[in-house]
Amino acid sequence: MSAPPELPDVVNRAFDVSRRAGYVSFCRNETGRLLAALAATRSGIMAEFGTGCGVGTAWLRSGVRDTQARILTAERDPKLARAAAEIFTDDPLVDVLTADWSTLTDKGPYSLLFLDSEQPAEVGVDAIADLVEVGGIVVLDNFWPCEQWPPLTDGRVDILREQWLTDDRFTAVEVMVASDSSVVLATRS
Repeated sequence: MSAPPELPDVVNRAFDVSRRAGYVSFCRNETGRLLAALAATRSGIMAEFGTGCGVGTAWLRSGVRDTQARILTAERDPKLARAAAEIFTDDPLVDVLTADWSTLTDKGPYSLLFLDSEQPAEVGVDAIADLVEVGGIVVLDNFWPCEQWPPLTDGRVDILREQWLTDDRFTAVEVMVASDSSVVLATRS
């Protein structure tokens, strides 16, 4: 068995900031590598709703190849937003806002949008669809993998996942990133 690949420098900095802030909820490395790969294909404006201490943002940034691209991220907790901003102090491509994600609704459309599925009312497909440009990608993480239809979570139909996977405005797929975690990737038609 070989060691996992090295983490990008910006991601290591984000993990250091998270540890110092005592923040333990962050983007998994498996999801992060997917974000970096997707960010490498994007130009324009990318966004993350719910920064935490900036690990997801760092993964996005590690993949960006277009020097004209921008990443906007919003965190409503001022302490966490300040911690995340530390990581990107000298990075002109990343803006960390101390605000609720809804402040980003008028700054798009987005070529890539990263959302946490643990906020189902806020990240429903109807609330998000018009924020994404045609051909843009939405990534929702923190799903428990499900091999049946309709998808279940805790013995109930996972309405959020079902909506994203069946909405006509998107072509979507659920992808396992680890044995205990999946993401939904949805491309705007």
